[in-house]
Amino acid sequence: MPYMAWAQETPKPGPPSAPAPVPNPAQKQAQQQEPTERQELQKAIETAANDRAALVRNLEAFLKKYPESSQRPQIYRAIVESSLQLRDFPSALEYSERLVSLNPDDVSNTVLTIQLLNRYGDVPGYRRAVFYCSRVLEYVDHTPQAEKSPRVSVEEWEQSKKKDKSSLLLVRGDLYQKLNDNANAQKDFEASYALIPNAAAAERLGALAERTKDLNTAIQEYARAFALTDSTTGASSRAELRKKVGNVWRLAHGSEDGLGDYLLQTFDTVTATTAPAKTARNQGAKEPYDFVLRRVSDGSAVHLSDAKGKIVVLSFWATWCGPCRELEPLFERVAARYSGKPDVIFYALNCDDDESLVAPFLAEEKPKTPVLFADGLERLLGVDSFPTTLILDRTGKIAFRTNGFDPDDFEQLLAHAIDRAARPVSEGMPAAAIRP
Repeated sequence: MPYMAWAQETPKPGPPSAPAPVPNPAQKQAQQQEPTERQELQKAIETAANDRAALVRNLEAFLKKYPESSQRPQIYRAIVESSLQLRDFPSALEYSERLVSLNPDDVSNTVLTIQLLNRYGDVPGYRRAVFYCSRVLEYVDHTPQAEKSPRVSVEEWEQSKKKDKSSLLLVRGDLYQKLNDNANAQKDFEASYALIPNAAAAERLGALAERTKDLNTAIQEYARAFALTDSTTGASSRAELRKKVGNVWRLAHGSEDGLGDYLLQTFDTVTATTAPAKTARNQGAKEPYDFVLRRVSDGSAVHLSDAKGKIVVLSFWATWCGPCRELEPLFERVAARYSGKPDVIFYALNCDDDESLVAPFLAEEKPKTPVLFADGLERLLGVDSFPTTLILDRTGKIAFRTNGFDPDDFEQLLAHAIDRAARPVSEGMPAAAIRP
């Protein structure tokens, strides 16, 4: 059991030392009691076996007998975990707060306590939760970069801090609302949205505006929430938000005329604002050989100039493109045909605006063709639809291009185009083959 380790901890023997002084009667009594306490804790755990309810009862009985036990933090944590599994939330809340008082620097437990108080607390509990939120926010603000894991980039670390603060501000805003402090609630919701635009904060701001009859602000915030919401935001469903924004729009305009255009405009604005900024790469490049691309797997550089004199087969794709998934195995089969020819290179070039989507996609799809970020090559070559497949001949000129594909003849078509491009110029290689 996970509780066994801390229950069985005993001091390890140290190096030989001078004879210990004879303990006085009080010390002797304490030394005699210590093994008894450890033994009783061990017994409380063992007799509970895998029964979580029995474990909680046994540990609470132990705490009544040994209220100042040095094992209290571990015992409290065990009771919290077991109570959560038993869905005994009042008990989980009681002991999580006890643990907060013993170890206020335990951020994960403090956050759990905030969540429990927000859901199951009363007015005094909400006030304590506000205090806990403020303390954790201060901790996040002052966490030094030295505590960053070496596996995480500075950008990822800063983004993680933003997400944590945005979530905490959202919870504290909810708590302020429960305390009827709408002014502070609004400040927290606005700060949460400013850090990370999110549907939950926008919806709450819309509700606050609707209560004060500020219909234009309510429309704006509900529309933002509608544009941002998904299954993970913690906001209402898109269908519910549609009803909310529709209701306020009718109150303001008498009908829903114009609402559709407004929602589309808001969606475009929010998307442009929230899309991760994509670094403009290879801006000065004027031909394919000027490009330096990046491997998705490790970010290492791939210089297309190294492909001079070779045939380069390129598949431009995006994670959101359904036909790209259908094309992938066909493209890989053609690549397998030429695996023994080092002068024919195959690359799958990703064109997603949000590069963070690519690694999880590849982990699921597991493509065999080397995958690189397009890094602006799609702009130079005028790729504006997906999938698009291109062949660059030995001089870097386009020898073949197809936008989309026909699954019945794609492999044969691409293989023939590769063979044509690979022929010496003396054999009459065509300048280019374009297929719409």
